[in-house]
Amino acid sequence: MNDTWHTILQNMLVPGVPWLEKVLRTLAVYVFLLVGLRLAGRRELGQLNPFDLVVLLVLSNTVQNAIIGNDNSVTGGLIGAFVLMAFNFVVVRFLYSHEKIDRIIEGDAIVLVENGCVLKDALDRELITVPELEAVAHRQGFESLGEVQRCILEPGGTLAMFGRKPSTDEVRQGELIARLDEIKALIAARGTA
Repeated sequence: MNDTWHTILQNMLVPGVPWLEKVLRTLAVYVFLLVGLRLAGRRELGQLNPFDLVVLLVLSNTVQNAIIGNDNSVTGGLIGAFVLMAFNFVVVRFLYSHEKIDRIIEGDAIVLVENGCVLKDALDRELITVPELEAVAHRQGFESLGEVQRCILEPGGTLAMFGRKPSTDEVRQGELIARLDEIKALIAARGTA
């Protein structure tokens, strides 16, 4: 019985590959995924359609063996997880204090709608369809893209939409209609009195 527990603990706690190999495998996969997702485009990060979601879910399972190697130990998994979190912590802190490098990696914001007009070339470059853009507009409270003054695809993949502001003529017309409605109500009230 004692040998059984010893075998279980050894399988569970003793990594199947050397620690340095585990660290190097994890860092290699991290860098590959970081570069690959950046090259794949921003939609992979912020605006997922069902196909993108499936790819990201399968991707994690695909690279799992590349990270852990021939190792199913708890210790090996914890080493890989720790290296991922620690390296990500270092990368995020580094990029925070180096804006130029961060801008190169993240890229700049891209305008997709300007003055209510969809910029089709920008949508094509980012592989975003008009129906996808309309769906985001609806989620943000706009009935149509015509109500959107400006839509920006942020470096992190988020779509930021800003509503159109009425022109001075539209504001004056609204005020005039409101005054005419008041006059109409006053006349109707006098007519019944």
